Amino acid sequence: MWIWILATVAAFYIKGLCGFANTLIFDTILGFSVNNVNISPVELVLGYPSNMIMTWKNRQELKRSIYIPLTIMVIAGSIPGIFLLKYVNARYIKLFFGVVVVLIGIEMMLREYGKMKMKESKVLMTIIGILSGVLCGLFGVGVVLAAYVNRIAKNSTSFKANLSAVFIFENTFRIILYSVLGVITVSSLKMSLMMLPFMLIGLFAGIKSSTFLDEKVVKKIVIVLLILSGVALVLNNI
Repeated sequence: MWIWILATVAAFYIKGLCGFANTLIFDTILGFSVNNVNISPVELVLGYPSNMIMTWKNRQELKRSIYIPLTIMVIAGSIPGIFLLKYVNARYIKLFFGVVVVLIGIEMMLREYGKMKMKESKVLMTIIGILSGVLCGLFGVGVVLAAYVNRIAKNSTSFKANLSAVFIFENTFRIILYSVLGVITVSSLKMSLMMLPFMLIGLFAGIKSSTFLDEKVVKKIVIVLLILSGVALVLNNI
């Protein structure tokens, strides 16, 4: 039980601090001793209220021009996802996206330190947005989506608000799908309820920490987590 508590507090502390990467932390900690089929539904159910809290907390920075198109991309991503999963090995898809995320993260880091000046490309950003929708719709992995929102959000509050808003719609879609497929079980719901207080502790501790950390520090943490997420995707699927 202690490993579940540790994973929950750690994952949602990062969620409150940076707005994402809870799935990465949760899966990594529990992956050593728990089967993935038992991890994903619990993380999904816990993530749903956390995204609602994050969206409400940062609601002043919500922009329909950001979260509505991305929500459409994410939901639409499940359509080509059906064909990709049928004809292409899912491992290769995750490997590809992992490399993409690492490259995006490195570019963002170089840009943040002022060593790389590049004009924003609307075409490139649209492609990244579509790719992020496919990956999130396929596997519930929001790392490319986070990279995309980080590029277009003006600050960390805007990043958290709009990313969490998209995740609410994505979570709703997956909860319905998981329920129909029987992935969410009575056992996973019981575990989610037991972990709910620890999720709230971690989440609000992360939110509180973000209020006194410098904006640039938080952004750099986000970029580092993006790169680590991409590396994790690659290593887990080699």
